[in-house]
Order: sequence, then C-alpha cells, then structure tokens
Amino acid sequence: MPETIRVEDLVEVYSDGTKAVDGISFEVNDGEFFGFLGPNGAGKSTTIKVLTTLLKKTGGKVSVAGFDIEKHADRIRKVIGVQSQETVVDQDLTGRENMMLQGHLHEMGGEELKKRVDELLTLVGIADVADKRAGHYSGGMKKRLDLASALVHKPKLLFLDEPTTGLDPQSRAAIWEYLSKLNKEEGITIFLTTQYMEEADKLCERLYIIDQGKIVANGTPQALKQEVGADSITMTLEDGGAAPETKERAKQVLGGIQGINKIIESDGGLTVYAKNAGMIIADVVRAFDSNKIRLSSVNFASPTLDDVFLQHTGRRIRAEELNTKKTTFARFGAARRPVRQ
Repeated sequence: MPETIRVEDLVEVYSDGTKAVDGISFEVNDGEFFGFLGPNGAGKSTTIKVLTTLLKKTGGKVSVAGFDIEKHADRIRKVIGVQSQETVVDQDLTGRENMMLQGHLHEMGGEELKKRVDELLTLVGIADVADKRAGHYSGGMKKRLDLASALVHKPKLLFLDEPTTGLDPQSRAAIWEYLSKLNKEEGITIFLTTQYMEEADKLCERLYIIDQGKIVANGTPQALKQEVGADSITMTLEDGGAAPETKERAKQVLGGIQGINKIIESDGGLTVYAKNAGMIIADVVRAFDSNKIRLSSVNFASPTLDDVFLQHTGRRIRAEELNTKKTTFARFGAARRPVRQ
C-alpha cells in the first residue's frame, strides 16, 4: 500500500536541551486513519509540528505525500490540512466569511469556492449559523468551523492535533462522526493525536502509543488490547497508597491468590491481571479484609488501551486539561504558522 508519510529516526531537541521526540520511526498508508495516543508531553504535538513544516527537525528523515520535508515544504503545505489544539477562528467574521477567507488564501474563488463552503458548512452541521459572527459560537461549533476551514482546499492528508480536547461528549461524538465520514467516504488520510483512549479506539485503524518521546507499542486497537491477555482489577487503597509498606503488604497478599498472573503498581493502588478476573474479585476483597488492608474502591474491566499503556510504562494515561502555556496557530496559505505571543 502506498505510503503518505514516512518517518525514520525522528529526533527533536528543544533549545533548552529537552528531547521532545527521541528517535521514532513509523509510516502512514494512503487512505489510513492513523493515530498517536499518549499523555500530555509525550511528543505528539511536536511530531505533528515537524510533519506540517511548522518546526524544523533536529535529526532523522521525514517525507510527507512523497515530498522531503526540508526540500519541498511548500509542496507539502498545498496538499495538507491542519487542525491544531487551539481553534483558529476570526471572532469578528461570520462562519462563512472565515471559510471564504481560508479559500482565498489557497487561491480559490468564484462559484467553486462558494459551493465548497456551503458543502462543508452542511457537513459539520453549522449551516444554520453560517452567517452569524463566529465570536458568538459555542466551543464545539468553533471546533467544527475550524475543521471545515482546514478542508476547504480538499487536502489529501489531514492532521488533527487533539481536535476534541475540552469538548463536551455530545460535541466530541459529532466530530468523530464527521471524521469517520471524511476518511471512509472521501478517502482522506487522517493523522490524529489524542489523549482520549475511546477516541483512539473508535477512530484509528492503526495506532502508535507514545510516551516521553518514544514509541512504546503499536498495532490495531484490537490487537493491542488482545496483547494484554487478561481482564484487570484495579484497587485503590484507603490511604491512597501513601504508605509504601501498605502497598508492599498488599502485593504479597495478591501474590498468594490463585489466578492472578501480573501485578502492577498504579497511582494510589494496584492493578492485577487475570483471565478469570471477574470470578476472583471476591477472593481479593476477602484476602485484603483478613489482612486488615482497607480498600476505597475496586474496579473490574476488560482490557483497554489504558491497560496497554500501563503495562508498557507502569503509568496510566490521564486526559488532563491542557497546560496554560500554549502555542496559537494562524492560517497562512496552505499551512498554519506559529504566532509569537
């Protein structure tokens, strides 16, 4: 299958010495819905900034849409669409005017542009408010307008950097529906970064899990979950696991319960894996009670992508609010360039 993106040993080191991306390699196939899953600070956004020509790489080889990222940045910008974490909407323009402006920046005009704008406004469900000022839109509507604006020039490849962060569940579900339709019906290759496990699981055909600038696992969401090989029981200790001796004693108790094949420390407690996890919960609770180890919660679950991340890193992915220090992007022609604040 033809490759839309090829990355070999990509390294990105910031001026303060921070290695944001540490020698990662991957490829994205033409027409694929591809994803990067990881917590804040994992290197997801940095990777996208390199791929969209917004950040010069420190090392490695990168090609996008068949073009070398250093030799043909202008050509790459003509065939990609980008939606960043921050919405790039002119508050004083209407939704329609925002999209017409974006089309003009891509040297589009006339009836072709008007038709494309109307088509996209309908696609993302804001045609009824298209002639109202964008400043009056809700957060979800601005996200949808931002997505539509990134599609005006019919890009072959769409980059989405945490496109649903901060949205309510209903708005998030609506954007998932639009993205799936774009990929399946229009054949657009999509590169998604996210910290939401459900989003990655639902949308991505193939997934790379990234942490601290390194790839820790990759495969289809289903295959990654199957690798866990067992259901999980997560226990939160009453004292939050603050006392190391309590956690150690709890691990010893769990080690004596038949059927448990793996024990991992997690924030405030422990997670164990067993093929018959649902059947041994009662054994776990009884064993803790008899050893005077108090629990504040016990949860049972089938394998999730969070379990995959936990097994590879010893930590859980926590979808948190974005840092207050952010980079704002402005659209310019076929790409978005950083604006210094």
